[in-house]
Amino acid sequence: MRILIFGINYSPELTGIGKYTGEMGAWLAARGHEVTVVTAKPYYPAWEVPVHYKKPAWITERIDGATVHRVPLYVPKEVTAKKRIIHEFSFLGGVFPKWFGLLIKKRYDLVINITPPFHLGFYALFYAKLKGAKLITHIQDLQVDAAKELGMITNKRLLRLMFRAEKYLLNRSDAVSSISLGMKKKILAKGISESDYLMFPNWVDEQAIQPLQKTQSLRGEWGIPLNDKVVLYSGNLGEKQGLEIIIDAAKRFSDRPDVHFIICGSGGARDRLKAMAEQARLKQIRFYPLQPYEKLSALLATADVHLVLQKKSASDLVMPSKLTGILASGGFSLVSAVPGTSLYEIVDTHQLGILIEPESAEALADGLQQALSTDVTLYRERARQYAERFLSKEQVLQEFERNLVRLTSHEKQT
Repeated sequence: MRILIFGINYSPELTGIGKYTGEMGAWLAARGHEVTVVTAKPYYPAWEVPVHYKKPAWITERIDGATVHRVPLYVPKEVTAKKRIIHEFSFLGGVFPKWFGLLIKKRYDLVINITPPFHLGFYALFYAKLKGAKLITHIQDLQVDAAKELGMITNKRLLRLMFRAEKYLLNRSDAVSSISLGMKKKILAKGISESDYLMFPNWVDEQAIQPLQKTQSLRGEWGIPLNDKVVLYSGNLGEKQGLEIIIDAAKRFSDRPDVHFIICGSGGARDRLKAMAEQARLKQIRFYPLQPYEKLSALLATADVHLVLQKKSASDLVMPSKLTGILASGGFSLVSAVPGTSLYEIVDTHQLGILIEPESAEALADGLQQALSTDVTLYRERARQYAERFLSKEQVLQEFERNLVRLTSHEKQT
């Protein structure tokens, strides 16, 4: 198949949507499909474009067998709701010349549109209709719902317009996919039929991410004794997670020099969190940049407790992508989730960690007290087993490929 992917994030971004879209593009190319990607210059999660990507404005490169067209966009240093809107629309403006050029070239069989941003779907839709291609809209975050529930957009007229535009795009897609049962329920409630829905969960390469001993972790590099306790939050430091409660909970452990809090990553909330920790004089909190992929197993092995935190208002609108790696590493998680959501049900049903109330520093501190005094060996074993059974990269992508073949009526050449 000839496959065209639209998405704002792609490799070499190490976390979030870019990681999964990049791995998907590389996997499909390795299977013999011709893969072309229209994306932005890498910027996430640091919200900064690397120097070697800044010029020229439009770039075409080959990454793992895929042809990747990169377009310019505005990347704010300080991420606010208004600046994020400008950021996304600048990307759409940069896409237009490349989109127009693709119209006059050989037709692609299939277009995969990765959302957010949801309005990128208009380029994908118009290409599919003009060229007679099939269109899949893959939803990693329910962006419009999240913007409303998190209070990022409060203008009711604008929200109504955005929901109508979203519905227009979804109804005209040949298939709609997402990453969790909770998101599936919300998508079906928007009027998408069950027959047009595909489950396409985020995955983990369980061969690359393996459980390691503490002696193989980053404790030696960071000067942390093997017998001390480490609480780790790693990933995007954004507004959807409600990370301020880490600082508040850490105050309860200020008299425990053997308990270390590690915050590893970058994002819009990083500087504010660091300032809060300094103001509270919490010496046991350390901040580190996002670690390269080859160090991921070692990073995950550093922790006694992994934090997976979300705000109540983000329930089932997003799914924490970091959880896949934690499970594959045999990690123990302290998870804030609302009962009835996909995240809560997965953790509760399979006993993968301890569940706590979201947005509560007291609940987090109590959960940490329990976790740090509990033998979590069985939790760790179940985590690894769950990753191998349900999140295997090969299994997930092979099933997705079968759906693509069915949708386009192509026979896979082997």
